[in-house]
Amino acid sequence: MKTPLISIIVPVYNTYDYLPRCVDTLLKQTYTNIEILLIDDGSTDGTGKLCDDLAAQDSRICVFHKENGGSSSARNLGLVKARGEYIGFIDSDDYVDSNMYELLWKAMETYHTDAAQVGRDEYDEKGMRLPDICCPPEREVCILDRDFLQELLMHRGDCSFCTKLLKKKLFQNRKFPEGVLNEDFHLLVQMLPEIGSVVSLPQQTYHVFCRLGSNTRKSEGFSRVFADNIDNADMVSQMVEKEYPELVQTAFRFGIFQRLDYMLHVPVEQMNDKNEMYCRTVQYLRKNWWRSMTNPLLTGKNKLYHTLFAVAPKGIRVLHKKVKTPR
Repeated sequence: MKTPLISIIVPVYNTYDYLPRCVDTLLKQTYTNIEILLIDDGSTDGTGKLCDDLAAQDSRICVFHKENGGSSSARNLGLVKARGEYIGFIDSDDYVDSNMYELLWKAMETYHTDAAQVGRDEYDEKGMRLPDICCPPEREVCILDRDFLQELLMHRGDCSFCTKLLKKKLFQNRKFPEGVLNEDFHLLVQMLPEIGSVVSLPQQTYHVFCRLGSNTRKSEGFSRVFADNIDNADMVSQMVEKEYPELVQTAFRFGIFQRLDYMLHVPVEQMNDKNEMYCRTVQYLRKNWWRSMTNPLLTGKNKLYHTLFAVAPKGIRVLHKKVKTPR
């Protein structure tokens, strides 16, 4: 039986010490009809040449060099260059089990879906396993797009493209937003109405390596990511009103939670009238206070934080030093 080509896109930037492990796990896939697209995003540590050296060892590896533009920019170039009917992604410092893409492809064939996902686990630089961010299902399950979105909005689902295999047709006239963080959430929720359903597998075959130098863990990116989360919340709220009106309350809860997260992480020195995002967030919390108080999906702690930040946002942050983020 002839199997379709799977294109696996790997954005690469200064991961000289980790890229060989990543590529080796792809070359050992039990699903062999793959192409591996290494997109060198302007590496400065010799990783670009390493990509070329790895490609010389296996014809399934294709290398493309570009100026530095970020992970989304690299992924978008990969989508242009990909020849496969199916698309997968992996970060260059992560690695996968040898049967991951075979499991995903077979699940999509069985359920006749355009997307499937596996579970993931995370390890720190000392090799210690970290608590699961997303808990996989106990057994294989096909999740309708509405239910999948609801899990995302309740902070229980997995929006990462790295754990997924998707039909390439889903990316037609779509690309990852560049210059922002949490780009996976942004693009995935826009795809969901077309995807229809996602097969979710219990196997945790994608392994995240949490190193301090990776893109989403740079200290300077933390304050920005919370602002991007608010923009994503506004985007999904508009989409829900059109596509999933039964999830309006859930989307509102999501938007409030994202704003509370922002208020708990924005630097205190930036809590002033010169910070447009801060001002808009405070205004939103004040305007929507009663709607929040009557939302059954927000916890008592969420509502308490909402009230405090609506009344005296900066003062609350000064008193908050020993209090954890609400969840």
